[in-house]
Amino acid sequence: METSKVYYTNLRCDNGDSRLHKLTRLIKKAGIETIDFKNKFTAIKIHFGEPGNLAFLRPNYAATVVDLVKELGGRPFLTDCNTLYVGGRKHALDHMESAYRNGFMPYATGCHIIIADGLKGTDETLVPVPGGEYIKEAKVGRALMDADILISLAHFKGHEATGFGGALKNIGMGGGSRAGKMEMHCDGKPQVDQSLCIGCGACIDICAHDAPHITDSLSWIDQDKCVSCERCIAVCPTDAISNNDNSSNDKLNCKIAEYTHAICVMEDKLPYQHCH
Repeated sequence: METSKVYYTNLRCDNGDSRLHKLTRLIKKAGIETIDFKNKFTAIKIHFGEPGNLAFLRPNYAATVVDLVKELGGRPFLTDCNTLYVGGRKHALDHMESAYRNGFMPYATGCHIIIADGLKGTDETLVPVPGGEYIKEAKVGRALMDADILISLAHFKGHEATGFGGALKNIGMGGGSRAGKMEMHCDGKPQVDQSLCIGCGACIDICAHDAPHITDSLSWIDQDKCVSCERCIAVCPTDAISNNDNSSNDKLNCKIAEYTHAICVMEDKLPYQHCH
């Protein structure tokens, strides 16, 4: 595989300049003007952030990319897929409300929001994975696959299972429908060490699938209901929950890569990535 060219800039700005001006120059230098955007639907894949969370790119960065895509004749929209876990982005209504609360209003960013996998996370396209080892057919949010061009506008973040995630996680995990996310997470499921459990119920509160239960003041996890999102591991105050399948994280990262490959290759989609 050919090594990617990486363009970057520092955050220092002279008088009369701004980070947004530098962003425009950066993505022009990276070659965005060589892409034919004329009348093409352009999905700008972004993470809108949970309500009250500051770990997301600010809307004015998205607006800068939107303005440039429009100048080049494209028809941009901001998009993401719904989440597996309990929070402000589990279905499209809450997801859009969360985006608006975090500043991604259409008149602030210059374009509309489309939640790629629909109201309940079930609007998906089955996409073949060329040469896929773990995934043969990816379940991708339909709006992403209906788009002609994909721009990944990603922030780097820590994740309990994948380490640090950037463009691949933004496209692969973020582009999967709720069923797709389950498929990526499904290898290796957490177990409870009941000698460490204090029966606080934090695992129950965080689970979207009713997998953890408490019997005789001790937690246990229903393996048939668990989708291995592993958020229970993150919230357990005594580290009583762990995943003993040492291959699960490696498989998860491979699956994310294969989902990304499926999304970018299908229908000769043109990926353009900017990571902040």
